[in-house]
Amino acid sequence: QVQLVESGGGSVQAGGSLRLSCAIYGFTASSYCMGWFRQAPGKELEGVASINSDGSTRYVDVVKGRFTISQDNAKATLYLQMNSLKPEDTAMYYCALEYGGICSSFDQYRYNYWGQGTQVTVSS
Repeated sequence: QVQLVESGGGSVQAGGSLRLSCAIYGFTASSYCMGWFRQAPGKELEGVASINSDGSTRYVDVVKGRFTISQDNAKATLYLQMNSLKPEDTAMYYCALEYGGICSSFDQYRYNYWGQGTQVTVSS
């Protein structure tokens, strides 16, 4: 059974940094797409960054140059390094996994498994 567990959220001031982690359990496929999504209160779920099994990455425009997605296959962990945080980055952040995916889009319905989320709050 695949399980994703996020950690690393918290409260920071604008301009600060956080690194989110997503530990992956029970995952064995060699072809996949992994992504980070976020949802702010009253707003829709938004794709933030993704990385596939080939290492190709994709970012939503508003985080380009500030966020970096990476993976450590040996530790079965996905990361999201977030720098220069802004109040508008405040949201619940989720990691997600798509079996056999190539990260062609941030379509949430393509992802098979989701973590429980970790809260990020950025104050001005």
